[in-house]
Amino acid sequence: MSNSTTSSAATQNSNPPSDTRELKKGSLAAFKGLAPFLKPYRKQFVMAAIALTVAAGATLAIPAAFKQMIDMGFGASAGVRSVEHVNTVFLVLFAVSAVLALATGARFYTVSWLGERVTADIRSAVYRHVVQQSPAFFETTQTGEVLSRITTDTTLIQAVVGSSISMALRNMLLFLGGLVMLFVTSPKLSSIIIGLLVLTVLPIVLFGRRVRKLSRDSQDRIADASAMAGEILNAMPTVQAYTHEHIETSRFASSVENAFGTAMRRIRARALLTMLAIVLVFGAIVFVLWLGAHAVLEGSMTGGDLGQFILYASIVAGSIGALSEVMGEAQRAAGATERLLELMSVQSEIQPPAQPLPLPPRAANGAALTLADVTFSYPSRPETEALSHLSFDIRPGETVAIVGPSGAGKTTLFQLFLRFYDPQQGTIRLDGVDIRQLGLHTLREAIGIVPQDTVIFSADAMENIRYGRPDASDEEVIQAAKLAAAHEFIERLPNGYKAFLGERGVRLSGGQRQRIAIARALLKNPPLLLLDEATSALDAESERLVQSALEAAMVGRTTVIIAHRLATVQRADRILVMEDGKVVEMGTHQSLVAMGGIYANLAALQFHNVHVVH
Repeated sequence: MSNSTTSSAATQNSNPPSDTRELKKGSLAAFKGLAPFLKPYRKQFVMAAIALTVAAGATLAIPAAFKQMIDMGFGASAGVRSVEHVNTVFLVLFAVSAVLALATGARFYTVSWLGERVTADIRSAVYRHVVQQSPAFFETTQTGEVLSRITTDTTLIQAVVGSSISMALRNMLLFLGGLVMLFVTSPKLSSIIIGLLVLTVLPIVLFGRRVRKLSRDSQDRIADASAMAGEILNAMPTVQAYTHEHIETSRFASSVENAFGTAMRRIRARALLTMLAIVLVFGAIVFVLWLGAHAVLEGSMTGGDLGQFILYASIVAGSIGALSEVMGEAQRAAGATERLLELMSVQSEIQPPAQPLPLPPRAANGAALTLADVTFSYPSRPETEALSHLSFDIRPGETVAIVGPSGAGKTTLFQLFLRFYDPQQGTIRLDGVDIRQLGLHTLREAIGIVPQDTVIFSADAMENIRYGRPDASDEEVIQAAKLAAAHEFIERLPNGYKAFLGERGVRLSGGQRQRIAIARALLKNPPLLLLDEATSALDAESERLVQSALEAAMVGRTTVIIAHRLATVQRADRILVMEDGKVVEMGTHQSLVAMGGIYANLAALQFHNVHVVH
C-alpha cells in the first residue's frame, strides 16, 4: 500500500522554497561558499599566482622597451649607435616574449588543473550529500533538476575556477600596473583618463546586475527543461500507451523555448554591456590620446612617451574590457554556485545520533521489534494521523502479516522501521534499542526489504542480486537466486548471470524483476525481513515457487509481510489488521475468520468458500 499522503510528505527544509532563491541577488559573495573546495589546493594557487605575476610583469615591460626603441633609435637623440639600440631592444623584446610564453603556459596548465580538480570535488560532494537525504527530499525534488545542478552548474563553476579567476587576476594586475605606468609616463593625461573612466564604470556596474539576474533565470529554465525530460523519459511506456508523444514533445519544446528566450535576454543584455563598456572606455581613451598627440606637436612629450602611453592605455583598456567579460561569466557562475550551495545546505530531518549505540549480540534467530504508543503524521499533513497510538511486539523469528485497506498505514510502518521518518510520539525498538539511538547504517543493515515497486539497476543479473551484499561470491549470488526461484529464468537469458537487464530492468517481466529483488534481499540475509506485496507481480506458478522459497527464507529470521492477497499470509504466525492507522484486529487466519470482522470480510471476498461468522 502507498499511503495517500506519501507523495507530498516532504518537510519544509528538505527542498529550498523557490522564493529562497530570490533572496540572494546581491553580489559575487556566493563564491565564498566554494572556499572549502579551494583550500586543499593552496599550493597550486600559489604556483598559478607566481606564473600570473611573471606573465603580467613581462607584458607590462613591452611598452617600456618600445619607448626606448622609438626615442633612442628614431628620435631626436638617436645617433650613430641607433642601429645597436634597435638591435638590443629587439633582443630584449624576444627575451621578454619567451618569459611571457613560459609563464602563460604554466599559468594555463595550473589553473586548468585546478578547474578540473575542484569541479570533480564539488560534483562528488553534491552527489554524496544528495544520496544521504531522506525520502522526503526526493518526493519533492525532481531528479532532472538535481542532475542539472551536478552537471551544468558545476561546468560553469569549472569555467570560473579554471579560467575566469585567472583571467580576472591577470587583467587586474595589468590594469593596476598599466595605470601606474600611465602616471609615470604622463601624470596629466593619466589624471584626465582616470576621471573619465570613473564616469564610465557606474553604468557598467548597474547594467551588470541585470545580467546576473538574467543569468540565474537562464540556469533555472535549463534545469526545468532537464527535469521535465527526465520525468517523461522514465515514463515512456505510459506516455506511448496513452499516445501522448506529441503532447509531451510540445510540452518539452515549450520548456526549451522558454529556456531559449531567457538565454537570449541574457545574451542581449551581455552584448549591450560589452558594447557599452567598449564605447565608453575607448571613447575616453581616444579623447586622451588626442590630447597627447597635441602635446607631442607642442614638444612637451617625446614620441616614445606617447607611444608608451598609447600601449599602456591599450593594456588598461583591454584589461577593463576583459574584466567586464569575465564579470559576465562570473555572474553566471555565481548563480550556479548559489543553486549548488542551496542543494548542499539542505539537511535531512533524519539525523544519526551523535553517539550511536550498537545492537546487542543476537541471542535468538531473527530480531525483536517493539512499537510503543507510536503516533505519526506526515509533515505535509500534520493534522492527519497516518498512525495513531500503535503498540505491539514482534518476537524474534516470528512471521507477522499486516493487512488492511489502502490508506490504513501499512507502508508507513515500513518507512518508520527503516527510519525514513521519525514518529512524533512513541518509540520503535529493535532488539530493545530505540532505533533513533542506532546509526542509520547499523539499523538498515539489519533490515532487508522487498518493495512493491521493484528497482533494477542498469547492470547484469549477477550485480543486481549482489547489490544486497557487495562482498558476496558468485556462488552465494546463485544460491540466493535459486531460493528466490530466479535461477532458471536467469540461466535462460543470453549470457546468463552476465546478461544486461536494461535500464530499470526493461528486459524482464514484472515477476522476474520481483524475483531478482527477493534474491537480493535473501543474499543480504538480514535478521529482519520486510516484504511489501512481494508476490504482487507474480503469476500463479511463479507465486507458488516464490512463496515456498520465502517460507524457507523466513526460517531463522523475523519477517513482516504487507499483503492484499490473503493467500500469501495465511501461514503467518500472526496477522495484524489495520484501519485508519490503528490495529483493529490481531490473530491467526483461522481466529480472525472466526471473529467475523474486517479480516473475515476481506477473506470472504477473496475466498468464496470461507464462512464468515457474525
